[in-house]
Order: sequence, then structure tokens, then C-alpha cells
Amino acid sequence: MKKKFMSIALASVMALSLAGCGGSAGGTTTAADTTAAAPADTTAEASSEDTTAADNTSAEAAEATESAGGTLIVGFDQDFPPMGFIGDDGEFTGFDLELAQEVAKRLGLEYKPQPIAWDAKDMELEAGNIDCIWNGFTMTGREDDYAWTDAYMANTQVFVVAKDSGIASQADLAGKVVECQVDSSAEAALKEVPDLTATFKDLLTTADYNTAFMDLEQGAVDAIAMDVIVAGYQIQQRNADFVILDDSLSAEEYGVGFKKDNTELRDKVQKTLEEMAADGTLKSISEKWFGEDVTTIGK
Repeated sequence: MKKKFMSIALASVMALSLAGCGGSAGGTTTAADTTAAAPADTTAEASSEDTTAADNTSAEAAEATESAGGTLIVGFDQDFPPMGFIGDDGEFTGFDLELAQEVAKRLGLEYKPQPIAWDAKDMELEAGNIDCIWNGFTMTGREDDYAWTDAYMANTQVFVVAKDSGIASQADLAGKVVECQVDSSAEAALKEVPDLTATFKDLLTTADYNTAFMDLEQGAVDAIAMDVIVAGYQIQQRNADFVILDDSLSAEEYGVGFKKDNTELRDKVQKTLEEMAADGTLKSISEKWFGEDVTTIGK
């Protein structure tokens, strides 16, 4: 009997022990457990609400951009100051880019400057990676290749030489090394004067005019063929002893080029440029970059 009683007592102790173990393992939820769990659930709900709010905000921003007309992606050569280049602050800047940014703002478009390799500009435009080419882009000789705005600036192709080079005219370039940017208007203009280029010792091309000016500074070339607007700016910024020859290579005009079938956007940009000319904005931006109004729209 005593043994039976001991067996029953032992069984009761084991049962209580097991119940206690079950509680410590989480089988029973205490008030403290409920209190601790509550913040986690609240946080999860708040996180879900924040995510939903963020999604709604993003969607609203996207809808606003879409309703405003989308994005104006401007293709440009980032090594072509003062038309388009990287400023001292690391941001893209320049005369043409400032014009483009103002046009985009007035049209309710998001402005996006997109640097491109200049000799790949047509491919970038055809692929839809850019909406237009806006960077001292010469219309002359390309009239049928793009949907153009009206010309907004006149330009000439010239030769830049060292002041002490002894080169005073194009005739003095005989036997000299001349350089220009690949696929540039200067290169195209030089192809039109084979009698002149035949007198050069060499006609070289380079990716950008910053490199060309370094070559001229180092004496690796004797002359650079390039846009007069860009030449004047480069000489001023470098404070270099370079001069521009008086006899120019060709006269031309700058315009904004779009795909041939994108006349709708071209027309909107053209109208906005005309408005900017009328209210003095073109003049103001030009004077900021060149010290004078060199624009031609409305004149």
C-alpha cells in the first residue's frame, strides 16, 4: 500500500513538473508576453502603412510626371565647353544645357542631360536613348537628316594656333599637323576643301577638344580646326597664348536635332525657344556665358 501511494505521488510530481516545463516553453501566454508582442505587431502594421504610403506617393509622382509630359532626355558631348560639359562642382552645365533645362521646365518635362559619345549620337537617337541632340549641333549639311528647330545661333569653323607659331593664315598650314574632333562639323568642313588638306603634313582626329587643346599646348599638333564659339571660350578659360586665324573655314548654324518623325516634340521646343527669345531669357543666358547676345531666334 505504501509502495502504491509512493507511485501515485511520484506520478503527480512528474505531471506537475511536465506542466511547468510546458509553460516555460511558451505553451501558456502571460500578460507580459502579450505586452511584449504588442509593439512588434504595431510596428509591423505601421511598416505596412508606411510602405503603402510610399507606394502611393511614388505612384502619384509617376502620374504627375506622366501627365506633365514625361522626360526630356538631352544628348550632348560632355567635353564641349561652353555648350555642354562637367562644371567645377561635378554637375553637367553649359549654355546649351541651360537652354534645354529652361525649355523642359516651361514644358512641364523632367530635364535629364545624357552625355554621349559624339560619333554615336545618331545611334543613341535612333535607339530612343535620347530625345534630341542639343550641343552646338551644326545644321549645315545635315538639313535632311533630322527634324530641326530653327537655328538659334550662328557659328563658323576656324583654326586655332599658338600665338608664336608663325602661322597667320590658312596658307601657312602647309606642312603642319592639324587636328579636329572626330565626326565634327570641322571634320566635315575640311573634307570640302581637299586642296587645303592636301597641303597638311597630317590631319588627325581626336575624341574631344579638351584633348586637342592639350595636344596644341604640348606641341604635338600645330593647329586645331573647330567651332569659333568653343575656341574663344577655351582660349579664355585656359588663359593660353593661342589665336584664331582670321580666315574662317566655313559658316554654319546651330539647331536642336530630333528624330525625323518626332516633329511634335520639335514643334513644342521651337515654340518655347521663341517665347524665351521674346521675354529676354535667351539674351540673358547668352550674356551669362558669352558676355553678349549671340542668339539668332526672333532677329
